[in-house]
Amino acid sequence: MGGFFHTAWGKLSAAPRWIWRGDGVHAPWLRRIVVIVFTFLVPLPIVLILLFRFVPVPGTPQMLLDLVTFNAVHYSWRSYDEISPALGRAVISAEDQRFCAHNGFDWKGIDDAMREHQRHPQKPLRGASTISQQTARTLFLLPVRSWVRKGMEAYLTVLIEALWPKKRILTAYLNLVDWGHGNYGAEAASQAYFHRSTSALNRAEAARLAAVLPNPDHWRADRPGRYVAGRSLKLRGRMVDVSEDGLDWCVK
Repeated sequence: MGGFFHTAWGKLSAAPRWIWRGDGVHAPWLRRIVVIVFTFLVPLPIVLILLFRFVPVPGTPQMLLDLVTFNAVHYSWRSYDEISPALGRAVISAEDQRFCAHNGFDWKGIDDAMREHQRHPQKPLRGASTISQQTARTLFLLPVRSWVRKGMEAYLTVLIEALWPKKRILTAYLNLVDWGHGNYGAEAASQAYFHRSTSALNRAEAARLAAVLPNPDHWRADRPGRYVAGRSLKLRGRMVDVSEDGLDWCVK
């Protein structure tokens, strides 16, 4: 019996070397590519997601791209308790009012967007990405539009929803989202636009930050134009609904 286990263990330990090196004569390039793709798609994202459930995220691919292209990056992680509750409510109001109710994908929102596009095909298809999807995309992917990226985003969203509580998802979103002009996350945006910590944001400032998320490099939270001012006012009303209707119950 001992010999059997010894032989089995020898074959098992030799398997990785055979997969990578082949027979030692011909390099198994296709096999190597499959191994690399499998590693990046399965074990590595799971390990990183589990790690980032407990420790601050050091950065994102977009931040790294900005750094190597000599663009400014301002980023400072804050825990959920160090971020103004008004900002969480504002973001839920603006980006994903069913955040606490769905499992990563807002099927009703997707259906509504498709129906609206059918009625008005000349208008661009309205996005229905949830906070969970945006967090997965920001954490792992570059903002390059393609069907491959959408597939990766869906897969990563499933992992994040399975391995993180909702509060962690919202915390990561608030810390990683691009608020324009090289400001990533709530703390950098609060300091840049209002010269105060994110913990000190009031309702009006939180609404302005949420209002500019669709186009943060073009719109300004500190100097809102007519559209941002009007959208901010609407969001302040929705923030009351989020609080009174318990739409943020999963992060309390």
